[in-house]
Amino acid sequence: MSDGMTGARFPEAQPPGSPSSGSQSSLHRGNLDRVLHAVRMAGALTQAEIARGTGLSAATVSNIVRELKALDMVEVTPTSSGGRRARAVSLSRASGVVVGIDFGHRHLRVAIGDFAHRVLAEEHVPIDVDSSADEGFALADRLLGVLLDRAGVVRSEVTGVGLGVPGPIDIDTGALGSTTILPGWVGCHPREAMGERLGLPVLVDNDANLGALGELVWGAGVGCTEMAYLKVSGGVGAGLVIGGRLYRGPGGTAGEIGHITLDESGPVCRCGNRGCLETFTNASYLLDLLRGSHGTDLTIQRMIELAGAGDAGCRRVVADAGRHVGVGVASLTNLLNPQRIILGGDLAGAGDLLIAPIVESVGRYAIPSASRRLSVVTGSLGERAEVLGAMAMVMSEMAPFAIERTPEPQIAGAAM
Repeated sequence: MSDGMTGARFPEAQPPGSPSSGSQSSLHRGNLDRVLHAVRMAGALTQAEIARGTGLSAATVSNIVRELKALDMVEVTPTSSGGRRARAVSLSRASGVVVGIDFGHRHLRVAIGDFAHRVLAEEHVPIDVDSSADEGFALADRLLGVLLDRAGVVRSEVTGVGLGVPGPIDIDTGALGSTTILPGWVGCHPREAMGERLGLPVLVDNDANLGALGELVWGAGVGCTEMAYLKVSGGVGAGLVIGGRLYRGPGGTAGEIGHITLDESGPVCRCGNRGCLETFTNASYLLDLLRGSHGTDLTIQRMIELAGAGDAGCRRVVADAGRHVGVGVASLTNLLNPQRIILGGDLAGAGDLLIAPIVESVGRYAIPSASRRLSVVTGSLGERAEVLGAMAMVMSEMAPFAIERTPEPQIAGAAM
């Protein structure tokens, strides 16, 4: 991706299968597959990097790249590596494009990117929290059409669509769970509904998981194998990375940290319990605390601006929210011992005003041996983390070329 996303490495990028001791033809197909997979996951690699990553010889890589270029499957461009001239290999435009769609509490963001990790077009618009799923999907379809025209892409070039939704997806039924922050969406089947509307293959996950994937591949989580992305906005959720991979749990609902109970006598949560972490940290609750003194038109962004300027009331509300979030982070730290907690969502814009009380709570409630190596940071991708993660999901799980569809040694792989 342009936008500073080039050179990314997918932690889950393992070759789909090592060539077995079959015929020379199958060995060659396996080598093609390994090279394409490596390039797809990195966006662009020099031939030396491909050789190191795949274990193939430099001569073999050179021959494969030459073959793939002749088939218009890769592009080769001059670059420099370590002060020396080199050639960067990336998947060609013929590999198609991927689409990311992210639904938040009050926004919709759509982006189109290619397999060389370049964002071709991107836009976001507000949505009504009380809108139905059908209305949301129709809006996404219209916005995608605008962006396809802007990028000069036809729909048939789209390899797949990654869809992010603000709630857990039941792994058995594909339905959006009852804890979504979009009440009109409960029980809908986003993958099927969006796929039918767009006429394209769709993958779906909750927004916190996709935020974690985006930061893991291109942002503040690069190089981490144990981390959590904590989105604090209209709701609170966590995307968990364990062993370099997203952890969703057997039911697909891992990371619902917003429903840790802080106070059994606290406010009733939308999940039906009382005193969940989310009830003390969601945007509506925080703004309600300040509207008596700061007016009814106060927004989270304005609250953060005022807190940064020294407003005592806003600073107190942000600090209290941070301490509550820190209790949840401490529990997560004791349980999983992560290297890093990455903060996303609207409240992450408060930066150190939020991080300091989180760290204070972690120091108070987490086991020292679990928190000693923990860092708490804000995400580097900002509000784009989820939509970029949606594209990363497609790049990781959908290959634009398939060896099996070609009669002779041909291809399998893709990139962004």
